Amino acid sequence: MNIGNVKLKNKLVLAPMAGVTDLAFRKLCIEEGAGMTCTEMVSAKAVLYNNKNTDILLETFPQEHPSALQMFGSDPDIMAEIGARLADEYPFDIIDVNMGCPVPKIVNNGEGSALMKNPELVEKILTAMVKKISKPVTVKIRKGFNDEMVNAVEIAKIAESCGVAAVAVHGRTREQYYAGEADWDIIRRVKEAVSIPVVGNGDVTSPQDAARMLDETGCDAVMIGRTVRGNPWLFRQINAYLETGELINKPSGEEIGKMILRHGKMSVELKGEYTGIREMRKHVAWYLYGVPHAASLRNKVNFVETYDELEELINSVQWNG
Repeated sequence: MNIGNVKLKNKLVLAPMAGVTDLAFRKLCIEEGAGMTCTEMVSAKAVLYNNKNTDILLETFPQEHPSALQMFGSDPDIMAEIGARLADEYPFDIIDVNMGCPVPKIVNNGEGSALMKNPELVEKILTAMVKKISKPVTVKIRKGFNDEMVNAVEIAKIAESCGVAAVAVHGRTREQYYAGEADWDIIRRVKEAVSIPVVGNGDVTSPQDAARMLDETGCDAVMIGRTVRGNPWLFRQINAYLETGELINKPSGEEIGKMILRHGKMSVELKGEYTGIREMRKHVAWYLYGVPHAASLRNKVNFVETYDELEELINSVQWNG
């Protein structure tokens, strides 16, 4: 699959997730078989005003290709100017526009999924960005803002007419957030309505789900989000199933423990021990899902403050007991 002049390694895309898809986690997902990664969303205005908190969001590593930088904002000129600057200064292959974030502070500012209520503004933003940015521009949208405004097809057509290289569709409305079932039929309808690549997103929790989404919607690739938290191995499992039909084994307890410690070490190297370990607490809770005695372990990890303490806790686990 190609997005503009960018060739993906396979049909699996790591979804952008605030507070999750930092450099450390993206590296693990690449190693486990993600065909493309995407950063946490970056505010165009924050970059414009030199907010230093955005610097860490823009870090990448040499093997991270193809990769997308996801931006959010609502001012066409700022989005185009900052998108062009970041495309030139950083090695990301694609600039992605967030039109799906449901978080109130983003939506109340007219950004994220709020843009789906304003097709005219969408057209202005995407036209300005495509004209000014030297790399492919993509967009991530939802089914619609609510059940009374299901307009993913309309927004996707606008995106295509503006020269956008691909569109990712999450099969839920903003009103749904992440509740209820994702509507895969809207992904199929978008795919039938445009000729650019369409990436399906929502409710892919297993290799069989990924295969079924590709089959039922005709989408060109599958974007995987919340299910991969604490489970980067899912990419490996899906790739194997799509290629051979084989369901490979889930990671052993020992593999989970090693991954937690590797993730923790990278997080500390990236953000320092204080922040890195505190951010790892939620990741460890996700990694431990389904592990025996997980509730007790999740409670203990909330009191871990150093990498040595994390290592001691993980090494004390009787993974098969």
